[in-house]
Amino acid sequence: MSAQAQMRAMLDQLMGTSRDGDTTRQRIKFSDDRVCKSHLLNCCPHDVLSGTRMDLGECLKVHDLALRADYEIASKEQDFFFELDAMDHLQSFIADCDRRTEVAKKRLAETQEEISAEVAAKAERVHELNEEIGKLLAKVEQLGAEGNVEESQKVMDEVEKARAKKREAEEVYRNSMPASSFQQQKLRVCEVCSAYLGLHDNDRRLADHFGGKLHLGFIEIREKLEELKRVVAEKQEKRNQERLKRREEREREEREKLRRYGVMDELNSPSI
Repeated sequence: MSAQAQMRAMLDQLMGTSRDGDTTRQRIKFSDDRVCKSHLLNCCPHDVLSGTRMDLGECLKVHDLALRADYEIASKEQDFFFELDAMDHLQSFIADCDRRTEVAKKRLAETQEEISAEVAAKAERVHELNEEIGKLLAKVEQLGAEGNVEESQKVMDEVEKARAKKREAEEVYRNSMPASSFQQQKLRVCEVCSAYLGLHDNDRRLADHFGGKLHLGFIEIREKLEELKRVVAEKQEKRNQERLKRREEREREEREKLRRYGVMDELNSPSI
C-alpha cells in the first residue's frame, strides 16, 4: 500500500465516509446487510489471518474502515447489537477450525505407530514442555523488540528451566521405547490453530510457531469470541430486564385504569 493510500485509510478510520464530502461513498451505510459486522468490530478472520498460511482471501461482505468509523461514532448514541452477528460469524469459523483439528488428530492416530497409554503420556509431557518453551521464547523476542532487556532476561531464565525439564522428560520417554521408534517424528495438532507440531521440534521452530501471526491470530479470534459471548449475554439479560420492567409497568397501568373505572362506576351508579 502506498503512503498516500495509507494516509487515506487512516483518515477514513478516524473520520468516516463523510470526511471529504464524497457523497458516492455514502450510498452504502454501515448498517447495510452487505457490510461485514465482524469487520466493524475489528475481528473478522479475513482481516486477522491475512498474510498467513491460512489466509482466507477477501471477505464476501464489504470491508471499509470509513464505515467502521461511522459505526463507532453512531454506536455512542445507539446500541446496534452487532455483537450478535459477529459472535455468530466467529462461532461458525472456530467450529470449522475445531472440526479440521479433530480430523487431523484422527488422521495422525491412524498413521502414526501405536504406542501404549503410558508411553503416550510421556510423549505428551514432552509436547507440553515444547509448548511452554515456544511461548516463553516468543515472549522473549517480543520483550527484546520492546527494549525491555531486564524482563526479557527473567523470561529467558524460565526458558532454561523448561529446557532442563524437557531434557529429563525426553530421557524418560526415550527409555520407555525402542531407539528406532524414538527417532520417528511424533506429531500432534495445535489445539489453537490446528498446525502440526513435532515432538523433536527445535527451539527456533517452536518460537516461530507460538509467536507467529497464525497462532497469535487464532488466539485473538478465540479471545474475541469469548468477549463477544460475554457482551451478548449481558446485553440480552439487560434487554430481558427492560422488557420485564415495561411489562410490569403496563400491567400496573392496566390495574390503575381498572381501579379508576371501578370507582367511576360506583359514582355513576343510581343510588337505591
